[in-house]
Amino acid sequence: MLHVIPLGGLGEIGLNSMVIACRGEMLLIDAGLMFPSSGMPGVDIIIPDFGHLKQNAAQLQGVLLTHGHEDHLGALPYLLNEIPVPVYGTRFTLAMARHRLEELGIEADLREIEPREPFSVGTAFRVEASRVTHTVPDAVGYILRTPEGTLIHTGDFKLDPDPIDGLRTDLERWGEAGEEGVLCLLSDSTNSEVKEETGSERVVEQTFERLFQGATGRIVVAQFSSNLHRVRHLLALAERLGRKVALQGRSMIRNVEMARQLGYLDVPDSLFVHVDTVPALPAQRVLVLTTGAQGEPRAGLSQLASGEGPVRLNPGDLVVLSSRPIPGNERSVGALIDALLWRGARVAYAQVEPGIHVSGHASQPQQRRVLDLVKPAHFIPVHGEGRHLHRHLLTAREAGLEPAQCLLAQDGDVVTFEEGRGRFTGSVPVGRVLKDRFGSGLLTPDTLQERVRLSETGMVAAVVVLQRDSQKVVAGPQLSGQGLSVDEQVLLPRVARDALAHFEELSPTLRGDDALVREELTRAVRRAFKAHTSKRPLVVPLVVRV
Repeated sequence: MLHVIPLGGLGEIGLNSMVIACRGEMLLIDAGLMFPSSGMPGVDIIIPDFGHLKQNAAQLQGVLLTHGHEDHLGALPYLLNEIPVPVYGTRFTLAMARHRLEELGIEADLREIEPREPFSVGTAFRVEASRVTHTVPDAVGYILRTPEGTLIHTGDFKLDPDPIDGLRTDLERWGEAGEEGVLCLLSDSTNSEVKEETGSERVVEQTFERLFQGATGRIVVAQFSSNLHRVRHLLALAERLGRKVALQGRSMIRNVEMARQLGYLDVPDSLFVHVDTVPALPAQRVLVLTTGAQGEPRAGLSQLASGEGPVRLNPGDLVVLSSRPIPGNERSVGALIDALLWRGARVAYAQVEPGIHVSGHASQPQQRRVLDLVKPAHFIPVHGEGRHLHRHLLTAREAGLEPAQCLLAQDGDVVTFEEGRGRFTGSVPVGRVLKDRFGSGLLTPDTLQERVRLSETGMVAAVVVLQRDSQKVVAGPQLSGQGLSVDEQVLLPRVARDALAHFEELSPTLRGDDALVREELTRAVRRAFKAHTSKRPLVVPLVVRV
């Protein structure tokens, strides 16, 4: 039997991790992370729960990486720290993975692969990478041949007829596999709701050329630092127009340096200047490539908008946000654009200049072409939230697949293939593991809930002093608050008086029990607070005996 088990990525954007199991052996395709929403204070990254793999660690033969984005390899260090297995990927993808691993001090067995060059993993899997076009170099999908049949996992892809690097999605190879017979196609669903063709990166190239030709001041372009195809034509355009390039943002500097070292960016050292030297250069001779197009508060573009850092925006400068806001980021991106406009800059963004960004994911018609080409016996939509998976499944039905051939899986489902037929046979435990910035702090749901509660209601420290022998109240309760409104701070003395009245009703015997005193002190303060404000803040009680 062959089992397909998603640990993440089927129900959310990110956490992409897919287990393929056959004859007592397992492969993992990708080990991605996800970034938290604004309502998760103190959480910096979210990774899949790899508990199922830990329980079956002896069966895991390796990890196949599709490309270098964090939502596909960002959780790799945490997996390898528990289960050290070989990692397979293309050259640039492994370079991205190596950097992430070195940051956290994890050693790994990284094995470079080439598209169209099959290799074996364990005894059950014959693997072949197939080139796909995405926003990062060296992206691939995988053709997996197993004793039960062939799977195609597309990874993230789009069908660009004229990509910047000239490397198109290898539809020919997928078509050949389809002619041989594909048991199941697992295909990227991110843009399944988009009815228009995903645009070519050449559209962005042409838009940049038009905008740059008319710019008289500095040009600042903010984008994802991993979109090196876009960086490539920005550097070429800057060189042609006689502009020096300053890189801002740690990930932008790191990725450009890595791409140059690996030969993916062929530009002279003389093209670049340090960002600190930008103020001394003629404005019309500068291009700043920066991070922060999603409104991240610590990123380079936010520094420019707030007037921090060495570069100050002036009227006449052009700022380009070459991305679309990730769902949930719209408000922060809007505030960023406002701040840039108040500084006098001209701002170009997707809503006013549609050609400054195109997606790296296949849209509905492109997804349909892959389905028509591969003609799979079964189909599982992957990589997307629930609505994306449902819409992709509808496209498969429109392509002629019967309901029994369309398998709408979600994280934790076990899809089993036996004798050419696929069905759901159970589930495995899955979940999300919350980490702090350095990946070392495990945050439980209870901890997160407590932090959210703190942010909503504030905290009150309550100190009461009791006489050791008589149990009389010597002083207090003395209250001090954090995260309270001005009105709530003013109410603290009144709350303290009400709490004292409740506390004095306790008998001397009960006051002799520190645990009970803390419990009653907490209850009294919260009750008094609710009476005055309708809120129940977190109370930290302290009992002092003299």
